Amino acid sequence: MRTVAIMQPYFMPYIGYFQLIAASDAFVIYDQIKYTKKGWINRNRMLRNGQDVMFTLPLANASDALDVVQRELAADFVPAKLLQQWQGAYGKAPFFTETFAMLQHALACESRNLFENIHHSVRTVCDHLSITTPITISSQLPVDASLRAEEKVLAICKAMGATRYINGVGGMALYDKAQFAQRGLTLEFLRPKPLEYTQFGAPFVPWLSVVDVLMFNGREATAALVQQHYEFL
Repeated sequence: MRTVAIMQPYFMPYIGYFQLIAASDAFVIYDQIKYTKKGWINRNRMLRNGQDVMFTLPLANASDALDVVQRELAADFVPAKLLQQWQGAYGKAPFFTETFAMLQHALACESRNLFENIHHSVRTVCDHLSITTPITISSQLPVDASLRAEEKVLAICKAMGATRYINGVGGMALYDKAQFAQRGLTLEFLRPKPLEYTQFGAPFVPWLSVVDVLMFNGREATAALVQQHYEFL
């Protein structure tokens, strides 16, 4: 059985994203997909002073009709500014030093292209967590770019030789197991198990960026959570 997962590009997403990558034999990341302002493509949440706040890869002004791969980072964006935000929020976290070194590498992409920066950061986190799943960019596959939604997923699965497709639990409202079965595919949904850990002794704030998990749990413990702390529906 060959398991494939397909996801949008997200910058420093929550742990479930990396659980999907680790649970698959091959992971496909979309590049030719519309950028959405209110989504999670170039932003996520971190903990600061006991509250969840956003961190962002700021973008240059451009048409809302452009794909992620056509967007560029803002001209005045300096990675050091974002690193300073993380340092201010997590400087006293137990695993700050090892996590901060990884984040420095994650922001060291030479390109100003949004997709290339996200792709680089995803690979960096995977390397940090010893996730060895190959990552393929969707536009590199022989798939009709005009396909949408479920038909696009099915076409990618066929191109990847998949027999099993896994999606995040949010996909349960989008995809039908019977439709996939008709194409010879098993469809399952990955749901992260509830996760709680100490965050400076304050009330726990759940489902923040993987940055938060790493800062308080460290590389080895987070890697174990990525490999085991979920279930399939």
